[in-house]
Order: sequence, then structure tokens, then C-alpha cells
Amino acid sequence: MKNKTPLVFVLGLVIINLLSNSCKKDADSNIPHLLTAGTWLLATVQVNNYVGDAQIGTTDTLYVGCDSTQTFTFNTNNTCTFVNFACLAQKTTGNWSLTQNRLYLVSDMTCKDTTGNAGAAIKDTQPFTNAQISTLGVYSLVLQTGDVQPNYSATSRRRIVRYGFIKQKAVTQ
Repeated sequence: MKNKTPLVFVLGLVIINLLSNSCKKDADSNIPHLLTAGTWLLATVQVNNYVGDAQIGTTDTLYVGCDSTQTFTFNTNNTCTFVNFACLAQKTTGNWSLTQNRLYLVSDMTCKDTTGNAGAAIKDTQPFTNAQISTLGVYSLVLQTGDVQPNYSATSRRRIVRYGFIKQKAVTQ
């Protein structure tokens, strides 16, 4: 019988390698990189009203006639900037973070806002204090705000605002 030591040694190394590479790395996430890799251009703002999980009324699209470019920028130092929020000439800054499960964006940014109605009063709001990340990809980001809690009663009234963003091309000079 030949010496089986090299075969056992090689099999042992293979098993150790498989076990060490199969461990889940919880700290790795592409979400912060996707958020901070450029500027997000606001494409649409839609409002839906619900009773329980049934939508009531039609979907309202806000700021349709807005001719201002509205952008949201996330920085790697966890600061963020929104330019022209609610189609108002303003540049607001704040801090952002992700919840532990990386499903929600949390920002302390305070913006001037209207309800979208002509002649509505301008008020301060924190639109992204608890924004659910509905979609995030290389070129698109959809945030849902409002009553986005996962548990609600069948009779509770809810209002959800969906912000749809597209990645803005970087300007090269």
C-alpha cells in the first residue's frame, strides 16, 4: 500500500478551503456603493392612498410641470444633498445611513415642501427619515416614504409617496 499522506493532506486542504469560502460575509454590501456612485436625477413622484392594502382613488403624480432639475446625491462620508426638492429653488443637506437590514434609508435632511397644490403653504419636512428602498440598481432608485411599515390593520388609512430616480450621467470635461 502506497503512502496516503499526500492524498489526505490535499483532501484536507480542499475541505478547509471550501469551508472558509462558504462563510457568509455580512459586512459586504453593494448598496452603499450603488447609492454613492453618482448623482440621482428625480424622474417622478407618485402618491398612492390606501385603506389597508386596497388602493383608493387614482395615483397622483406630483411636480409634472416642474422645469427645475431635482437631484439627490449621496456621499461616502454619509452626507447627502437634495437640490430643488419639491420643485422649489433650494439646496438642502443632511446625513444618511442604512438600517441594519439595509432595507431602509434614514436621512435627517430638512427641506422646504408644499403639498403639490397651487397656493399651498410652504413648510419644513424631513421626507426621507424612514424611506423604504423599493428598487436599487446601477441606473435606477425607487424610494417609498410615508406609511411604509410592514404591519398595518385592514382598516388603517395609509399614504405612500414613491420617488423614482435615474442615475445622472457624469459630466466629463
